[in-house]
Amino acid sequence: MTIKAVVFDAYGTLYDVQSVATVTEETFPGYGELITQIWRIKQLEYSWLRSLMRRYEDFSVITRDSLVYTLNALGLKHDSAAFERIMDKYLHLDLYPDAMATLTAMKDRELAILSNGSTAMLNALVHNSGLDRVLDATISIDSKKIFKPAPDAYTLIEERLGVASAEVLFVSSNPWDACGAKSFGLNVAWIERVTPEAMALACVKSDLVTPLTMFKALRTQVDELGVTPDHRIHALSELPGLVAAS
Repeated sequence: MTIKAVVFDAYGTLYDVQSVATVTEETFPGYGELITQIWRIKQLEYSWLRSLMRRYEDFSVITRDSLVYTLNALGLKHDSAAFERIMDKYLHLDLYPDAMATLTAMKDRELAILSNGSTAMLNALVHNSGLDRVLDATISIDSKKIFKPAPDAYTLIEERLGVASAEVLFVSSNPWDACGAKSFGLNVAWIERVTPEAMALACVKSDLVTPLTMFKALRTQVDELGVTPDHRIHALSELPGLVAAS
């Protein structure tokens, strides 16, 4: 069946969440990378915990809470100005270098974001990065009040775009998200940006396993959840050819 819509995860897929390290390192020299990794891990963990606990707060609250946790866990003292400077980077995350060209090349399809991000966070991020010029929709899970990979979150694609699941290609670099989308019934392309072979080589070359190495190790394989994405690619730039062949 022809792919009529291509829907992207935002954080880690179109936007490089590791780009916050430029601000965390500037604010806390020597701790930037460690802050970035713990913050992201707790951010995801809090979204899943709140879904299970049925105590929904939007992603901006979760992002703030997980940053507070991270700084407290590392014993890093901070003032409100430093905290807000770090938080603001989430509204100005760097696009992956191939993101804009990839979306522009697929303008003959419906293009959208489906993200755990709050509506205000996503709208600011999309505007600041210029993706509002090429996207047809930016969809937050806010209205469902439950985070991906809960099935209810993925129902928003058909509700907002009017495109059946069988005609949607969902794209994510997050294995848990790719598995969630596939379990729901979408066609899925997983972006494997870090391969196990590259990880093994990195560890062999260094006596020190850095926080970033550990973080990447959590994203080298599809999770063991009984579902497998339809496509495995290594960069956004591979998508136009994949979609054209559908």
